[in-house]
Amino acid sequence: MSSSGEEMPNEDEPNTIDLMNSINLMEFSDEILLHILSYIPSTDLILNVRRTCRKLATLCLDKSLTHTVLLHRDYQASEDKVKQLVREIGKEIHQLNMAGCYWLSGTTIEHVTRCRNLVKVNLSGCHLTSIRLSKMLSALQHLRSLAIDVNPGFDASQLSSECKATLSRVLELKQTLYTPSYGVVPCCTSLEKLLLYFEILDRTREGAILSGQLMVGQSNVPHYQNLRVFYARLAPGYINQEVVRLYLAVLSDRTPENLHAFLISVPGSFAESGATKNLLDSMARNVSLDALQLPKSWLNGSSLLQNMKFNNPFYFSFSRCTLSGGHLIQRVINGGKDLKSLASLNLSGCIHCLSPDSLFRKAEDDIDSSILETLVMSCCNLKHLNLSAAHHHSSEDLGKHLCQLLAQLQHLRSLSLPVCSIADSAPKADKAPTQIVTNAVPRGFGKKVRIGVQTYPRTMSSESVTQKPSSVFWTLLENVPFLETLELIGSNFSSAMPRNEPAIRNSLPPCSRAQNVGDAEVAAIGQLAFLRNLTLAQLPSILTGSGLISIGLQCQQLQTLSLANLGMMGKVVYMSALSDMLKHCKQLKDLRDGPVKILLLRQSYGTRAALLQCECSILPGSESLLFPSASLYHLPKWYFAIRCCDVIHGQLSWAHHVPHVYRRVPHRLQESSAVHCSKFPGRASSTKCRYFPLAPRGLD
Repeated sequence: MSSSGEEMPNEDEPNTIDLMNSINLMEFSDEILLHILSYIPSTDLILNVRRTCRKLATLCLDKSLTHTVLLHRDYQASEDKVKQLVREIGKEIHQLNMAGCYWLSGTTIEHVTRCRNLVKVNLSGCHLTSIRLSKMLSALQHLRSLAIDVNPGFDASQLSSECKATLSRVLELKQTLYTPSYGVVPCCTSLEKLLLYFEILDRTREGAILSGQLMVGQSNVPHYQNLRVFYARLAPGYINQEVVRLYLAVLSDRTPENLHAFLISVPGSFAESGATKNLLDSMARNVSLDALQLPKSWLNGSSLLQNMKFNNPFYFSFSRCTLSGGHLIQRVINGGKDLKSLASLNLSGCIHCLSPDSLFRKAEDDIDSSILETLVMSCCNLKHLNLSAAHHHSSEDLGKHLCQLLAQLQHLRSLSLPVCSIADSAPKADKAPTQIVTNAVPRGFGKKVRIGVQTYPRTMSSESVTQKPSSVFWTLLENVPFLETLELIGSNFSSAMPRNEPAIRNSLPPCSRAQNVGDAEVAAIGQLAFLRNLTLAQLPSILTGSGLISIGLQCQQLQTLSLANLGMMGKVVYMSALSDMLKHCKQLKDLRDGPVKILLLRQSYGTRAALLQCECSILPGSESLLFPSASLYHLPKWYFAIRCCDVIHGQLSWAHHVPHVYRRVPHRLQESSAVHCSKFPGRASSTKCRYFPLAPRGLD
């Protein structure tokens, strides 16, 4: 006899275990099997899976699997595996990504010469010398896209004639500079796309001050008549600014007529020189751009935007510019011109961009909804919008609310807003905001009540639909169901969209309207089923954090969660809700929270088990609080082999808390040059060492 709560299985139904055992993977079609095999790392696919049976031996050599090989962040790809992989399928590889493979020696990297049909190769972060690079490129005659690092000691005179011949055919170059140099740019005479990343330190390891002057003989840079995209991202430091001016001076002599994208990202101020002014004037006369990003000092008080011509623009960034709404409509949108091609618009820190005039306006004054309405109607296909680092207050009487206007942008994929902008203009009688919070936790000074999952059922019943809150923020998220990245940040935080901006604190004071944003608005985020990245910062009215549970239940694709300053200062009130939320975040890979708050997570074994179930990297400095070093010896080896991969990349400070037997980083690399990391958005605020560039490579 079974207990009353148990159900006896029906003998007529087939056994579930027998049914699962009867399913044979080889019975699937080749198309399905190829799709499954595409998720397996290339080293494991070729060296292990291919030897399982004859059918897999044939499928694993399919061109769809061998055409592109990704070794980036494949920390189980040892030197022997990489050499064997290249020997077996080297001739079939057309695209190879080895970015960040710092554990591979130079001799192993040199085996790339076996891949003679390579068209695109990424060697950023790999150990390369001038001689070794020359030998590799001499054998890659079909190469059209190259990504490398230029480290101290690089000498372009050591490049052979065969290497220079290969570089002359390269169309796309991605070059990261760690020393003042032109790198291989003078040899690439057919460039169409040039991406430069300046990571030069002002001082050497010995403390000597570097000079931005380039060596004699390196200044023979050709005129890039075929150049279509020019992108430069600078790390902090005056040396980087000096070197980039030398690159721009070449372009100022004769501006490429086919230039379509011109983007320069500079942290802080960057004075405009005579050469750059001539370049911008030449661009205004001869070039029609599709993408534009310039330092704020070049745009403030300038008539450049009025004279610049745009063809079919897809990217604009005017971060922290003194751009009024009137100038935005007249100069950029051209009085409401149809800009359906525009996909990305960054107005972060433009405190007057939604007001007609910036002379007599205060930062906390109401916006002009007609300007935003014109912007929305003209740029109806926007996918990325950043309005953070400013006070955008909707009027209580005139015009529509900001959220109501943004709800028309149904193609949005990423959105960054200040907290005060989503607050309702005036309290409504039919608003049902706080019942979620008050029903979850009773008021008073009694015993603390655990925030349970029962507050947010997994299925929305008809009763819950009728009680759906009617806030403007809820309406906004209801109309942008495919949103993947969302930021709600206060005035004292900087956006991480795009990540190449400096992590500086804004001077804007906290906003009183942010007090109206609480748990109900956070619960509204649960509507976003495709949400992958979420940032919540400086929400002072969070009482219990019960809205986080709704996000954990419904946003099953969430991978990055960043929380800061939720609730009143000095009080951590949402840890119980976060504890329940993490149990449902199966895809979470990156959790960023303060070390003091992470310490509270240790009090619950369930939360610790939830983190073990997630592929989660913890903010450096707090991992030792959550996982004491004594307990690390009892963790299974597979956990560190798989789960710590995301922590090792760019966050090597965790290795100091991990026993040597579990460290995935070679000991010689852990004691290599430790450089103080500058603060960039999306990075930890206190990272001990840096072994990689400060921010992700690539366009936004």
